[in-house]
Amino acid sequence: MVTRLHLQDSDLGYLLSFLPFFCPKMESVKSSNLTPSSKSRLARAFTKVLHVRALTGIGPVHGIQKVKPQERISDDCTASRSTGSQSESFDSGEEEFQNRVQLQALVAKLFASISSVKAAYAQLQYAQSPYDAEGIQGADHCIVSELKVLSELKQCYLKKQFDPSPETTMLLAEIQELKSLVGTYHIMGKILEAQARLKGSEIVSLGEKIEEIKKQNRLLEKRLDRSGLFSVTGDHLSGVNTSHFIKVLGHTIKSVGSFVRMMVDEMKSSGWDVHAAATEIEPDAVYWHDNHRRFAFETYVFREMFDSFHKLNFALPNESLPEERKQKQFFLARFMEMKLRKAKDFLSQNPKSTFAKFCRVKYLRLIHPKMESSLFGNLDQRGLISSGQFPDTTFFSTFAEMARWVWLLHSLAYSIKPEASIFQVRKGCRFSEVYMESVIDEVYLSPNADPVVALTVIPGFIIGKTIIQCRVYLSQ
Repeated sequence: MVTRLHLQDSDLGYLLSFLPFFCPKMESVKSSNLTPSSKSRLARAFTKVLHVRALTGIGPVHGIQKVKPQERISDDCTASRSTGSQSESFDSGEEEFQNRVQLQALVAKLFASISSVKAAYAQLQYAQSPYDAEGIQGADHCIVSELKVLSELKQCYLKKQFDPSPETTMLLAEIQELKSLVGTYHIMGKILEAQARLKGSEIVSLGEKIEEIKKQNRLLEKRLDRSGLFSVTGDHLSGVNTSHFIKVLGHTIKSVGSFVRMMVDEMKSSGWDVHAAATEIEPDAVYWHDNHRRFAFETYVFREMFDSFHKLNFALPNESLPEERKQKQFFLARFMEMKLRKAKDFLSQNPKSTFAKFCRVKYLRLIHPKMESSLFGNLDQRGLISSGQFPDTTFFSTFAEMARWVWLLHSLAYSIKPEASIFQVRKGCRFSEVYMESVIDEVYLSPNADPVVALTVIPGFIIGKTIIQCRVYLSQ
């Protein structure tokens, strides 16, 4: 906003106090020598100078204090005895400030034009993909026009042909620059939206490919299962070897991991202190990071589920076995019975089977009554399982699927020849790469460290001369 000053003769004394700032070399004169006509000329000169200072944003000089007009006239206003020289000095100061303002207006137009070129160039790039002929033509026309404006500004500067109304020019230039910036950001937003849509399409396409691959894998698994790899022919077994055991072990480990994650999530939802629970399970374990405490829960579940794995009947009470020469065929038949069945469906159809007995024993040992009461608010699931029934809940279904894979692994361990034997290492044992594998990255261990076993998370197996390493958590 332009500020205009209207001065009266009474204000002249105060304005003359600024003379040392504008004209420091003027000689002082007495106020009595100032005629009314000279006062009027000085007032007009100050009006013009202060008007230019208001436009250019030049503030008052720090340290100048207001004094009474008579004091300023009597003390400081003795600069010159010639009113004509005063007028010429103020006129030259006004011209200098006016030139400065006009130059600022030219620079403002220069930056506004450059911003317009940038906005037009962004529009040109955006119109190229997808191809937009009208958009390209419009952006090209704008760029050419702004380049002509820049050339004209150059000539104006060289010839010192400045705008006679710099205030309006600077205001218009600022508006033009802001419009160009808004246009540039608008184009950038469109480009980012197009990229986001492209990435979204790629994600959908990759998801479809993943689903297709999963379907193909399931078909291949069915073909392998039906191709006779696990077939019983007469009194001898064919196609059963260590690789099949390793494959089933991998599925077993994944199922245990899924159950542990669900159990820990249920504990967190019920307000359990998970760290304190991990300490209760393994009180002497020292962890590298807090999130490694999950290995304590995995250790607990593996230990309970694989307890008595080395026994033929899995320590189930009143479980009879066939004679020794028919045992391998018996265990393979049991494996074939369960390998393509879901645990939930099998239990509903065979609630008094050996596998159902195995699920009851393991659940009642693994899930403590206090834990079940805390997680679910009651002991209904425990009551159903104890009475020979099975609850239809997600928690038990996940547990039963884990139990099915442990059951399958046990059946396969006694189907192959030589049989698989289970082992684990004690706490404090030195790490051996032959029998052990670390469940954490080796980067946690220093080069000169002598790591020892803190937890045996997953047990290992020996099949003849083949060693399947147990997975341990190490500490120093």
